[in-house]
Amino acid sequence: MSPFSKRLRDFAHVEWGGVFGDIQFEVRTKRLRAIPLTLGSCAFILALQVIQHSGAAGHDWVNRVGGVYATLPWWEALLRTPLSLFVPDPSLPVWGLIAQVVIVFGIAEMTVGRVHTLGIGFLATLAGTSFARYSLSVGPDGFLGLPVSTLVVRDTGPSAAVVALGVYVACRYRAWWTLGVLILAMLAEVVFIVNLAGFEHLTAIVATLLLCGLEGRLRRRREAAAVRLPP
Repeated sequence: MSPFSKRLRDFAHVEWGGVFGDIQFEVRTKRLRAIPLTLGSCAFILALQVIQHSGAAGHDWVNRVGGVYATLPWWEALLRTPLSLFVPDPSLPVWGLIAQVVIVFGIAEMTVGRVHTLGIGFLATLAGTSFARYSLSVGPDGFLGLPVSTLVVRDTGPSAAVVALGVYVACRYRAWWTLGVLILAMLAEVVFIVNLAGFEHLTAIVATLLLCGLEGRLRRRREAAAVRLPP
């Protein structure tokens, strides 16, 4: 084996060895039972895609129950936000979206668990929705304000959740190079493609990093308290 191949193998082991080890264990012991949330999410996305393309009535129904817009009243946007996570953009190919969900949701579900996967997905979606409303309120001349034309579109889909879960898993397993690449890729998206999705992805990253920081602080406090306990 060449020195370069050895360094590459060592890097992959340090960066992703823990993730791959846990995934292999889950797949070997549970098979498809390891990812029920991922499979259910894919089925739900496909069902909503079929309904919204079934005609005007189906499209309107999906919009009423899961279509989030920055112009909606806040309480109505909150009610629609959980379902909006699974409502695909009708203008984008659904198979690319399904592939993202299978890979990222599946990895997250097998490494950090179903509760964290679903919770972080909702957190990222809510963070993105909040940013859209903020940007609309400050106007295009305000800080991080976007043109109104980019804010009145339907704001749905799991892309922000996919980004947030990638960041969370990278933090949990200390895959710092992977985390850096994800953040740089989202920064590049904002620089070269000025749209709502890019800024929502960055908002999801910030929210997830804050969550990871809070979890780390609480964990250190628990460890310090355990050390101070008498034997």
